[in-house]
Amino acid sequence: MEIIRKYFPELTTQQFQQFEVLQELYREWNDQINVISRKDIENLYLHHVLHSLAIARYIRFKPGSRLLDLGTGGGFPGIPLAIMFPECQFLLVDSIGKKLKVVNEIAAAIGLNNVTTSHSRVEDLKQTKVDFVLTRAAASIDKIFQWSRKLISGTHINAFPNGIIALKGGNIKAELKLLPKGEYYEVIQLTKYFDEPYFEEKVLVYLQG
Repeated sequence: MEIIRKYFPELTTQQFQQFEVLQELYREWNDQINVISRKDIENLYLHHVLHSLAIARYIRFKPGSRLLDLGTGGGFPGIPLAIMFPECQFLLVDSIGKKLKVVNEIAAAIGLNNVTTSHSRVEDLKQTKVDFVLTRAAASIDKIFQWSRKLISGTHINAFPNGIIALKGGNIKAELKLLPKGEYYEVIQLTKYFDEPYFEEKVLVYLQG
């Protein structure tokens, strides 16, 4: 938890409390349904929570923003960001129902009223419109772009135009070359936000929708 306090000292008491109980909740649920590598559960705050919160260092979503977490798995980046932005609405999507059971139970346990889930493939979300699609290594960036573009709303309320924000490994040049020509994107090294060596090969990719 100290690593969250280090980078986000402005959090409210309630937000700190919500983050604080994640370790025990994920440990309990992970014993039943494996959503995080059992070797990695001790690194929950660094590898999963703080990594997710890199998006909060890149953009501060305005109240009322609608965000979709594509391939959420155990709830990353959606759960940490829903704690961070309680006045935004989060839809966490995954094709594996048992993972969403964990997400729903954890969201309920910490009182997140701004999280809903959908057991579906992103291709089936035809009527959904959101400001940003968020994802954490769910697929290659060109596939994420292909699946997600139709979900992006044309009404913009944030500092950046609506689009896709993906957390990826550092070597993504080959993936970016597969994007349609002329598409605007930015690649941010996460060492810009966090000092820990874990982030040396991690990047954030913003694709304008």
